[in-house]
Amino acid sequence: MVFDWVLVEKSIPLLGTGLLMTLKISSLAMLIGLVLGGVLGLASMSRFAPARWFVRAYVDFIRGTPLLIQIFLVYFALPVIGVNLPEFWAGVIALSLNAAGFLAEIFRAGLGSIEKGQAEAARSIGLRHHQILLHVLLPQSLRSVVPPATNELITLVKGSALLSVISVYELTRAGQAVIAVHFAPFEIFVLIALYYYLTVSLLAWLSRWLERKLPVW
Repeated sequence: MVFDWVLVEKSIPLLGTGLLMTLKISSLAMLIGLVLGGVLGLASMSRFAPARWFVRAYVDFIRGTPLLIQIFLVYFALPVIGVNLPEFWAGVIALSLNAAGFLAEIFRAGLGSIEKGQAEAARSIGLRHHQILLHVLLPQSLRSVVPPATNELITLVKGSALLSVISVYELTRAGQAVIAVHFAPFEIFVLIALYYYLTVSLLAWLSRWLERKLPVW
């Protein structure tokens, strides 16, 4: 078997377009997921029992069902109740909801890892429960939250490949389009794997850099 370097060279810019879409979707999904996951993580520490129950049920559903099924629910099930989303936004929302479930647990664990004496000291000077969560526990938990949150971002980037099933023109879908024309799956999938590997390696490096920059409490 001869490796077709000419096809690889021609495919680099085509797959680059798909990679840009992957990064765009992943960035939006992670941003939304971080906000929603942070809110759910704080809610999981709330004294309001129904809020804790809701977060637990949501996290259990997200962790207990495959991402592919969640994508199908957003893209195919929502139109049944009148919510029609284009492929791009269906993909973003599905990935965001998935990431939020895992990030909620990451934030909950980070908040719970702070020494109890910190909360007791804050309570002794008159801070309320929500103020302690936001101003005392959350800032101190960020350093411990960064590594698992980055792992979730990496998982999200790789999971975005599943959006090809709903025709989102991300990296994997772009590769499938090239393969359909040139019938060279080996070369193209090797190139796709290289794109993902370089992207994930960059994210891991950024995570380590950010972790070093965060203050140690």
